[in-house]
Amino acid sequence: MQNEDTEKYWSRFSETYDQNQEYVVGKDFIKEIGKELSKLPKLGKTVELGCGTGVYTELILPKTTQLVATDLSNELLILARKRLRNNPKVTIQNENCRATSFAPDAFDNAFMANLIHVVENPVQVLEECHRILKKGGVLIIVTYTNIGMRLLDKFKLGFRFLKVWGKPPKHTHIFSPEKLAALMERAGFVIQESKLIGNRSKAVFVVGKKG
Repeated sequence: MQNEDTEKYWSRFSETYDQNQEYVVGKDFIKEIGKELSKLPKLGKTVELGCGTGVYTELILPKTTQLVATDLSNELLILARKRLRNNPKVTIQNENCRATSFAPDAFDNAFMANLIHVVENPVQVLEECHRILKKGGVLIIVTYTNIGMRLLDKFKLGFRFLKVWGKPPKHTHIFSPEKLAALMERAGFVIQESKLIGNRSKAVFVVGKKG
């Protein structure tokens, strides 16, 4: 998908984006991810790639000193601004996660929630995170997966997904903690934590440090 096609794909769901997520994976699971994020140490100046409507921006914000939340879809960014109500700690702007406008070594931390599994070239995005992070900076990734789910739960998840999102992008990836960690290592990160979280719904949670 080209940038324009990707933006159109996600922007068409702007009015139902949050409800769709809650329907597919469950509201309680999103809260569970929030609890996992709350265990993170204090974060400094942080960039979020693929912030969508700001669901996870809101959850990680208390950990940061400053947060730049970005997305390719202007329609989703409008909703993120409404959600965050001009919080002085947050800057919201349009960026392409594969090639941002940020200078090298610009951030202490980078964060992605449910982005890496729907980008065409995950390594390119990880390398971009490596570029814009300071030495010793930390990349935090959480992304939905069906790895580790029971077969029946996989079928139910797939049905709910198709019902609200339709056919997924052809380049959608299914990550295990090991597979995502290996890609992050390829991009220059040293893995600090790598695990599955969740019960019926699952997500991969990986933390890597720029050497």
